Amino acid sequence: MDPLEERWAAAMRAERRGDAAAYQRFLAEAATLFRRVVHNRLGRFGLGTAETEDIVQEILIGLHTKRHTWDPGRPLMPWLHGIARYKFLDAARKLRREASGTADLTIDDLADALAAPEEERERALVDVDRHIAQLPAGQRGVVRALAVEGLSPQATARQLNLSEGSVRVLFHRALKALWNAADPPAGDERGRKP
Repeated sequence: MDPLEERWAAAMRAERRGDAAAYQRFLAEAATLFRRVVHNRLGRFGLGTAETEDIVQEILIGLHTKRHTWDPGRPLMPWLHGIARYKFLDAARKLRREASGTADLTIDDLADALAAPEEERERALVDVDRHIAQLPAGQRGVVRALAVEGLSPQATARQLNLSEGSVRVLFHRALKALWNAADPPAGDERGRKP
């Protein structure tokens, strides 16, 4: 039997007899090992290692609350590994969700975040109409449907009898044209300062 397994299993059995000191030593040793393992695995998963201590604490809490489920007649390490693995994967999923949530903004989220105050909306609509009118007919229809009417790409494709891919391409080209119109090249008349 592995000396670490033997020592930790003896500490768990001692805890059941009321030996708090042996249990504390076991938890301290386990925490040291888990810090190293969790830190390395977070790096391999492409996640930040700043959460190492939080995950280690979750593992230790899991061990403590589930300690009664360990059968002293069976090896400790597989039981320990199962709890640690579950807690690590749970935390890694949460970290990935949080990380991807920062980049998964929808057009609606952006529109809400960048919405103009009420008093500016009237003037903005006039500017939008003026700029949209300068676009080619296909791009103009897509921009009106998506940006002004608020239709989805699927609904826009159905309304304009286009494929979703065409809607996305036309919208992208329209945005590029509008961007270039707002920021003319240096030699352009509109780019000169008065």
